[in-house]
Amino acid sequence: MTQVGEIAYLLIFVYVAFCLNPLPIEYIMPEISRFYGIVIFMNYNNHLPPHFHAKYQGYEVTVSIEDGEVTGSMSKRALNLIYDWQEKNKAELLENWALARSHKILKTINPLS
Repeated sequence: MTQVGEIAYLLIFVYVAFCLNPLPIEYIMPEISRFYGIVIFMNYNNHLPPHFHAKYQGYEVTVSIEDGEVTGSMSKRALNLIYDWQEKNKAELLENWALARSHKILKTINPLS
């Protein structure tokens, strides 16, 4: 196959794989903040109540935006940082939750400093 043929084949493959068969939106988990090694993200098409997810050193938790209720486990130090961040950014988190439910682009939220 010539170099032009290889490029054409690759372009067709990319078009079929990604344009005709897009990834379902529920598989996309946008990162909305990162601080002290903690990654905060929010899923599209997620269940109520409004919440976000956090990953740190192989652990993952789900945190309710309204009351801070946690599902999962993580070190107390990391959880305390997450709680501080959540309290400072509750309005932005609720705004992102509404955006996610509407399948719109989420906004980045400032990290804990």
